[in-house]
Amino acid sequence: MSTLELDVRTRLGAFGLEAAFAAPATGITCLFGRSGAGKTTLINILAGLLRPSSGRVALGDEVLFDSARGIDVPPERRGFGYVFQEGRLFPHMTVRRNLLYGANRQPAAGRQRRLDHAVDLLAIEPLLERRPRDLSGGEKQRVAIGRALMTAPRLLLMDEPLAALDPGLKAEILPYIERLRDIEGVPIVYVTHTIEEIVRLATTLVLVSDGEVAAVGAVDELMNRLDLRPLTGRYEAGAVIETIVAEQEADGLTALTFAGGTLLVPRIEAEVGTPLRVRVRARDVSLSLTAPPDISILNAFPGEVREVGPVDGALQDIGVDIGVPLWSRVTARSAARLELRPGRRVVALVKAVAIDRHSFGGVRDRPLTGP
Repeated sequence: MSTLELDVRTRLGAFGLEAAFAAPATGITCLFGRSGAGKTTLINILAGLLRPSSGRVALGDEVLFDSARGIDVPPERRGFGYVFQEGRLFPHMTVRRNLLYGANRQPAAGRQRRLDHAVDLLAIEPLLERRPRDLSGGEKQRVAIGRALMTAPRLLLMDEPLAALDPGLKAEILPYIERLRDIEGVPIVYVTHTIEEIVRLATTLVLVSDGEVAAVGAVDELMNRLDLRPLTGRYEAGAVIETIVAEQEADGLTALTFAGGTLLVPRIEAEVGTPLRVRVRARDVSLSLTAPPDISILNAFPGEVREVGPVDGALQDIGVDIGVPLWSRVTARSAARLELRPGRRVVALVKAVAIDRHSFGGVRDRPLTGP
């Protein structure tokens, strides 16, 4: 398996970057962190648009940058596509001409075939003779993705491509990015600061903070780590669980199986056998010492307390092993009253209606870890 490797240092004014990671050059590698963390700087270094002070960048066996050896492959020779936060389409060109512009460096013989494929993949045939001013935000981004694909990229770089879109337009674009990952097999490095996009898209997660890479790994592993909560977000914190669609039930529920049992959620339009990644927020999990006999909550999982987080104001996070890691956020008073400590047997209760449509994502091969 080809690997993307980056180990660089640079300074931009008062901001210093010293970051290293390695990730498979397959699926979607998400760079996640707050604004100003250094995500766009990293992706611009990958693209060759920014030259670091020192370090090394390689894709598989090809070295793209090596300060010690004097190697710096220019952007146009790296063979990467780039989709920016704004579509950056040429306003005076039609959609067709914008798309074909992306193929200028490719052999003319295959341009029409690539155009037809991109148009079909992104469902943009009705837009071909329009100009950018006549497109919605979501349509512009689909065209921008198509233009990047016309370069036949060996790696696609996407810098917060959904950040400027409202939730409805984001929902329009996400399936097309999933198609790139699942059908086209285009490796993508994707910058975001949104947990929902991470859960839905990421194969590998790279957490970036203050110009450094804090952690690299599988989404479920990093989201389940208490020490990374300052980076993954306390309010949205919880567990990410890999499941399989087991049954579509008659009363509008979907049964998802996982190592801890069966999780019932509102119906998901997915075939039986489909692997899904599910995010269960800590604030949506309650704990009991025994299984309540008469309760509306459908999901009850026996488990054992494995970790007790520090008290934060009135709140405390409790890590429970139910066959997979699960987190519950309770009041410190409740934790004391139930004597929650490592080894304590509990029942974790998860409301089915708490798992909304933004909590699901596809499951891909587990990533390599990096430095």
